[in-house]
Amino acid sequence: MPRPFPSRGFSREALWPRARGRTPFVVRRTVAAATSMTAVVATSLVTGPALFGSLDAPCELTRSEAHHSEGIDTWNAAYTRPTRPLDAVLIFLSFPDSVPTTTPAELTSDYFPATSRFFDRASYGRFTVRPHPLDHWIRMPHPSVSYGVQRDWDPDHRSAYLHDALAMADKEVDFSRYDVVYFVADPDAPGIDSDATKVVNLETPLQADGTEVRRVVTVFEKHPPDRLVLAHETGHVFDLPDLYHRPVDGKGDWDTYVGDWDLMGSQFGLAPDLFAWHKWKLGWLDDRQVVCVRGGGSTRVTLESLGAGEQGVPEVAVNAGSPADSGRERERPFGPGVEAFGSGHGTKLAVVRTGPDSVLALEARDATGNDSATCTQGVLVYRVHGDTASGGGPIEVLDSHPHSSACGNTSVYPALADAPVEVGESFTVPGDNVRVEVEGRTATGAWTVRITRQ
Repeated sequence: MPRPFPSRGFSREALWPRARGRTPFVVRRTVAAATSMTAVVATSLVTGPALFGSLDAPCELTRSEAHHSEGIDTWNAAYTRPTRPLDAVLIFLSFPDSVPTTTPAELTSDYFPATSRFFDRASYGRFTVRPHPLDHWIRMPHPSVSYGVQRDWDPDHRSAYLHDALAMADKEVDFSRYDVVYFVADPDAPGIDSDATKVVNLETPLQADGTEVRRVVTVFEKHPPDRLVLAHETGHVFDLPDLYHRPVDGKGDWDTYVGDWDLMGSQFGLAPDLFAWHKWKLGWLDDRQVVCVRGGGSTRVTLESLGAGEQGVPEVAVNAGSPADSGRERERPFGPGVEAFGSGHGTKLAVVRTGPDSVLALEARDATGNDSATCTQGVLVYRVHGDTASGGGPIEVLDSHPHSSACGNTSVYPALADAPVEVGESFTVPGDNVRVEVEGRTATGAWTVRITRQ
């Protein structure tokens, strides 16, 4: 579900037009660098579930029953793992109480190729969404106002909407051909509330063309829509949680957990690339790209920037026309040869186990790939909990500069915009006795980091 921009309790409609088109700027800080370190200890990745009992515990968190658990020892089979290109159908719904003023082609261009491009880059060419939009409207049987569309949607109204949408679309769409379903409502219909855009998970799957439809993305965005909103919702289709904090009264800061640093926190973020932890969970990082820091003492790690290898990934063409005649032969090839556009094969993530359900994760972020608009750079440190549900703070970015902020005019949460540890700086994680020192950059731009367990 999308959240307002920015984090200060205002509506998206009020402030998004004013924020569009700004150029990020850098706020620099001078922070005293630290101290001597102990000897380097060799590390390796240990996989497989295990109980946390010592400093030598493995770094994979156990997947729990929490909604969208951040545990990664196993994959939740109720979700499709995005390790191959997936086909998505866009179905455009109109209503008897409104005549659309936009076309399906215009709405398709609101979301693609931006959504595919985001995932192409984030996955280093391992995954993309291939869109198959209808070229016409499908008329719903009831007025838009009758469905009671709103952010916290009444289950009966939502169920009626989904059943009507599926019944009307099933007359001409072969749902067995698609992995992802987007129901896109006429944005100008009087009963449409853009805050209701979300993924609906169905406890009892709907049946269409011999296929079980377990979840759909209901899109109610204005035209043009929020930035990257469809990519955010598609992340939920692949079992990623909401990382924003929703205030009880809907007012106040929404982005206190992760700020700009992951799409699942904010689709407006300056650095919206998915955390390396999420890329590991989704299968876009191999185990050899993850260093598990075990035992005491110090470990030196060379972290390749998260965005390295994201440039140059080939895009997939939008297949205009009916899904029944999607023109798949017009798609650009995807798969063999993609790796030639950038490696993305270096070490991307360092992990320190800190408890039975928690780890510290470290990754390097700079203005490359999906993070090209970021105004700061360095090594980002964050805490991950495997037993915390979506929306409850399963990931929390740790601020290495708690007494300063950055990017005040563009960041969704300036207090965390300067969270990364920069070259020459050190940061001791409160409560965990783990010190992170960024020693320098290599000739290829990677970050040399020393991690000390005290």
